[in-house]
Amino acid sequence: MLVRAALAALGAATSVAAVTPLEVHGSQFVNPKTGDAFQVVGVAYQIGGSAGYDPKDGKDPLSDGDVCRRDAALMQMMGINTIRVYNLSPNINHDECASIFNAAGMYMLIDVNSPLVGESINSLEPWTSYYEAYVNRTFAIVENFKAYPNLLGFFSGNEVIDAVKTGAQAPPYIRAITRDLKNYIKNHADREIPVGYSAADVRDVLEDSWNYFQCSIEDEAGDMSRADMFALNSYSWCGNSNFHDSTYDQLIELFKTSSVPVFFSEFGCNTPSPRIFTEIAAIYGSNMTEVFSGGVVYEYAQEENNYGLAQVNDDGSVDLLSDFRTLQNQYSKLNFDSVQNVKATGKSITPPTCTASLIKEDGFNNNFTLPVPPPGVQKLIDNGIGNKLNGKIIDISDWTVSQTVNDVNGNKLPKLAVKPLADGEINIPSSTETSSGSNSDTSDNASPRLAPLNSVSAALFTIPAIVATLFAIGVTLV
Repeated sequence: MLVRAALAALGAATSVAAVTPLEVHGSQFVNPKTGDAFQVVGVAYQIGGSAGYDPKDGKDPLSDGDVCRRDAALMQMMGINTIRVYNLSPNINHDECASIFNAAGMYMLIDVNSPLVGESINSLEPWTSYYEAYVNRTFAIVENFKAYPNLLGFFSGNEVIDAVKTGAQAPPYIRAITRDLKNYIKNHADREIPVGYSAADVRDVLEDSWNYFQCSIEDEAGDMSRADMFALNSYSWCGNSNFHDSTYDQLIELFKTSSVPVFFSEFGCNTPSPRIFTEIAAIYGSNMTEVFSGGVVYEYAQEENNYGLAQVNDDGSVDLLSDFRTLQNQYSKLNFDSVQNVKATGKSITPPTCTASLIKEDGFNNNFTLPVPPPGVQKLIDNGIGNKLNGKIIDISDWTVSQTVNDVNGNKLPKLAVKPLADGEINIPSSTETSSGSNSDTSDNASPRLAPLNSVSAALFTIPAIVATLFAIGVTLV
């Protein structure tokens, strides 16, 4: 009995832990427990595309725990630590999916908008869409996700500016939405949650967009309209490119003075196809990681645009595509310890002051007088919204995948399951040469490789160490 109790206590000491909420320190995401800078190793997750979001039927990408369990297990095989989800309903319970991704060591980047009417900003006439009901919905997304520790941040807009024409009117409204969201979070969340913008990599307006959103407006209390992060959807590296031809060198030059974290919110050019993902070595190499905080591959599920890593079938089964294996191979070439276990610089970078001289392109908005909150919105910021659905992390009793998953050769993967991580562990891509997707283990119980906490915690799982631990805590083996 004593032995069983001691083993249970030992198991509790190595039980699943929630991921640590990240913080923004200067131009880096930082794990406050370790002091390490965080690199996003992400994938866009929007099964079914815009059709995968149907709030009337209670359906969105994070509404089905069985689906999330399946996909989290497959993402662990690639070494993924972040998902970006575009279209979500604030009126759907996301606890099971959020808890699964949390246990699987994956953060969530959440867009507050959707393609439906009244749920996004009109890029050409933004004043027509900036009203109480719209803002209330963005606050409802905050309420739904704010308590999940693996929430990395919110995007207040996605590619709202895609040309000088849209850059003429939209920027002040995007900053206003960012301000409203940050003020709501300040009043109604238990921690600071980053709010930023996901930009189109259109070079005519990219620098002006970045400068507009990262600068500090004089006399604005708390810099509340200033973005906490800036991301770009970039497809400039295609095929077997290089640092110069892809213009990654230009991006480094542009963002090297950024006062906020910069990362790719989408990447993965699919011309030519199939993709070879040679940009992975560059994105996580020393030239990039000093300026960029990683990136999000577009996208997990295959759609008509042919960017998918996996074919998700109507019966719930999944066929892994060649891009899955190729990306997995590219990630497996990285030294994930050297990518993730790097101490943050600790530098606090003073943002530029917002002035018209920051804006280079003729016709792009250079006025930093922002619209005031629409009627009724300040009351919501002060008092909170009604009819809110607050999410929370819940216990998950079953980690096994019930659906059939076939590897890129058409072979069924055996006994696929999510591997809950202990505090301090990270996902590491497994070898792609085995049908199970694990490192070199071809047994039925093969699972993704994990980076151990340290040599001491790794030793806890050896039989001699367990015996020694039992004696150390006064248990006699009889």
